Amino acid sequence: MSPRRTETGGRVDRLRTIRFTFDGTPYTGNAGDTLASALLANGVTLFGRSFKYHRPRGLLSAGVEEPNALVTVLRGEVREPNIAATMVEIYDGLVAVSQNRFPSLAWDINAVNQLGGKILAAGFYYKTFMGPVFGPLKGTRFWMFCEHFIRRAAGLGRAGIAADTSRYERMNAFCDVLVVGSGPAGLSAAKAAADQGARVILAELEPRFGGSANWSGEAIYGAPAADWAARAVSQLEGHDTVRLLPRTTVWGYYDGNTLAALERVTDHKETPGKGEPRHRYWAIRAKTVVLATGSFERPLVFPGNDRPGVMLAHAAERYANDYGVLPGDRIALFTNNDSAYRSALALRKAGAAIVAIVDVRPELSAEMRSLATEAEAEILSGHAVVATEGGKALSGLKVQRFDMTSGALSGDARSIHADSLLMSGGWSPTIHLASQAGARAEWNPARQAFLPPKQTQQRWPNQQWIGAGAFNGSFSTIEAITEGRAAGLSAAGGAAAPAALPDVEAAPGNPDPAPVFEIKVKGKSFVDFQHDVTAEDVRLAHREGFVSVEHLKRYTTLGMATDQGKNSNVPGLAIMAEALGKPIPEVGTTRFRPPYSAVSIGSLAAERFGDLKPERLTPMHDWHLANGATMYSAGLWYRPMIYGLAGETVEQAYVREARATRESAGIVDVSTLGKIAVQGPDAGEFLDRVYTNMFSTLPVGKARYGLMLREDGLAFDDGTTWRLGEQDFLMTTTTANASKVMQHLEYFLDVIWPELKVHVTSVTDEWAGAAIGGPKARAILAACVTGTAVDNTALPFMGIVRGEISGVPVMICRLSFSGEMAFEVYCGAGYGTHVWETLVEAGKPFGLVTYGLEALGTMRIEKGHVTGAEIDGRTTARDLHLDWMLSKKKPFIGSAMMDREGLIAPERLQLVGLVSLDNRPFNGGAHIVEELDEANPHDSIGHITACCYSPALGKHIALALVEGGKARHGTRAFVSDPLRKRFGPVEIVSNHFYDPDGSRMHG
Repeated sequence: MSPRRTETGGRVDRLRTIRFTFDGTPYTGNAGDTLASALLANGVTLFGRSFKYHRPRGLLSAGVEEPNALVTVLRGEVREPNIAATMVEIYDGLVAVSQNRFPSLAWDINAVNQLGGKILAAGFYYKTFMGPVFGPLKGTRFWMFCEHFIRRAAGLGRAGIAADTSRYERMNAFCDVLVVGSGPAGLSAAKAAADQGARVILAELEPRFGGSANWSGEAIYGAPAADWAARAVSQLEGHDTVRLLPRTTVWGYYDGNTLAALERVTDHKETPGKGEPRHRYWAIRAKTVVLATGSFERPLVFPGNDRPGVMLAHAAERYANDYGVLPGDRIALFTNNDSAYRSALALRKAGAAIVAIVDVRPELSAEMRSLATEAEAEILSGHAVVATEGGKALSGLKVQRFDMTSGALSGDARSIHADSLLMSGGWSPTIHLASQAGARAEWNPARQAFLPPKQTQQRWPNQQWIGAGAFNGSFSTIEAITEGRAAGLSAAGGAAAPAALPDVEAAPGNPDPAPVFEIKVKGKSFVDFQHDVTAEDVRLAHREGFVSVEHLKRYTTLGMATDQGKNSNVPGLAIMAEALGKPIPEVGTTRFRPPYSAVSIGSLAAERFGDLKPERLTPMHDWHLANGATMYSAGLWYRPMIYGLAGETVEQAYVREARATRESAGIVDVSTLGKIAVQGPDAGEFLDRVYTNMFSTLPVGKARYGLMLREDGLAFDDGTTWRLGEQDFLMTTTTANASKVMQHLEYFLDVIWPELKVHVTSVTDEWAGAAIGGPKARAILAACVTGTAVDNTALPFMGIVRGEISGVPVMICRLSFSGEMAFEVYCGAGYGTHVWETLVEAGKPFGLVTYGLEALGTMRIEKGHVTGAEIDGRTTARDLHLDWMLSKKKPFIGSAMMDREGLIAPERLQLVGLVSLDNRPFNGGAHIVEELDEANPHDSIGHITACCYSPALGKHIALALVEGGKARHGTRAFVSDPLRKRFGPVEIVSNHFYDPDGSRMHG
């Protein structure tokens, strides 16, 4: 028998022994144990060292809120630090090590920091090492000397450098109701919603569903609460519309009721099953969310409250009832509320001796005195713990009379021998997700806690959530089941019907604590155990002017890292409120930010890893690879460069593709173009302000080329916008600028013109696009498009029609980037490959070729169209010969600045074409000079922006920006490229090399 394992009780499998090591020492536990419960069962009290002072620390809690017992788990050479031992399920072969100590956990040399006293107070690194003069170490030199040692001491666990060999997955899920938390409230909500036929996802961060029902010792409908929970889970498993996600932490709440969750799939297994990932990242989009996330018990702040053996009362109750482990043999409790009495009775029944219950309240109810008597505990009402004794384990405590009203202590201190002290300072609802959703917490003076706002006061219509149970501050199981059922019905759209209260047998108790957070006595009293933030540190922040809760957090590090305020938030705010002489609600509270708990970077990257940037693939990506495409990165997108034949060079391939397109037809994937839906009564007016030309007069079923300027009058982006309805436009942008244009539009709608009734939505990923161009393009479309004609009458230049290709709805617009008669065909992204293959098959009799970006770039250079190479943030519409698009009938973004003297100067760089006179290729970025001097290149008059070999002209050509460019047409100059040793004569011509009158495009 383990030293602290009870003979009976708990829900671990006592017939299955698990072997593991901690700091190299072998231990055994039982199946169902966490690392924390298994070590506690083996009599281990020392789990870690504190961040700053390296004080010995033991377990504080039994769940995700654990701040002290952070360990590193080793799997071969891969190490994962800063994992709470309370969340590590043991398995055969588990190897875990403690952190933040040297040379060992028992004997840590850095424990000498405890002698630092006030020198190491909050913010010590900002000021302690500034200014003292020690010989040559004057001023900041002393800081520069100490900085190296401080940075080496910072942090807790040590990150590994070995490659992580684990697999990770990402999943998208959609549901009517997402229930977060599976305690009595969550189970009731999930069952009520499922019974209404709703699609339900139930997420629980623990391995077992049931939450507090598994260890409360209560009875529900005449059966142990754990059995009631098991039956409820079994019923949910029988629903086809329910998905159960154990070991899943919902860690982020984002716009549009999108929530992020992390499922720990194989962390509890010695060897993952075939194909199993280690973690699975879930993006869950829910119509309604039920937050049944429970609450956290708060510690009390008094000297020595961090000593190993001091633990939360509820955690000790869980260790006894859930794991069959006692935190000690002689247990004392320190409380300001009734819940500790239930814990005392549970521990007494498990076999521990309850030596005393120290309660700050002078008057206790008869029910609490009865529970204390049943637990055989001495009651010390109107008393407080003023000190603890012991080294690496608790050996005793001191108590003294305490006046709850004044906070004064009186009489002599009394010593009590105990090896475990359990504290209970009240309960804080776990409102992190609601806070992330935008809800402002409200102080409840009775509960002495921040509660979520009432649903009637919810002002965030895009975040549809309902609270239930302890999340709402309703701490009884009866309230949890009742509120959970009502929340599930409401979330699923069911009508609330009167129901009898659930039959629950539970210990009596008032959930409201006394407003006592700290016992003021000399000595270190810790508020934030993880960062060694003491009560005096909070008062120091007040004295130094850091009184805002956000400044307090950052100055002291209160509530940062994995703690996220779970334990420390309310006590810290209470101490600051007292220092300010204000009530707690006036001090306020910080906003909880995602993630709720640590999230592995591997899960965020999932299947995509090995690069620092994401990879965006078009719907036809696999088809391109299967058909010989050479891909390259165009921004974040992967696009075909060429479809090379055997033995072809890149130049030979693109010349062949471009020539075939101009002679017959070619097709290119344009799914990467930015696509933005602009909708609303004021959409036309908005586009008139955004573009330099008019769009409000554009007829429905037509498209128009548009140019945008920045506010400073310089060119920003170009593209076509299609009018699909009176209030419905589809804007296309360049691939590279899609996100920038979206930000641009949102900024002006949100900040400059909030009165406009317009909604913009990025729909880039909704549409797959193919551009088919060339003399035979119309005939190819006619061969495969049904439901509409595609002749010149039905589909004129810039016209739009809707039809079908192989049964798939498509939208076709006649516009051209290549200079040939061309059409862009859009369909739903999921049908992209199907429509593409149909077009390719229909084009085979006509000699259709697929072409990539090299051929696309060649044809656009031949035609003289501009891209981001020319719209480079320094050019104007006039520089690019697009001044014909500058409306004189209306103002638009940039119109007030575009005529500045510097932007209309005749010597500005203007777009021109270049023809190589020595028949040698150009290089992008090469300079243009009037006089060639290879030994001393100078006096650049411009530079090349894009170049290629033109199969249509049989020459090497380029686009360039040259001073006074239009006036130089027909003159000669030189290319000067000293880095690549390319010099030679050029002719400056119009940028329109090919079909300047547009007869091929309009024919």
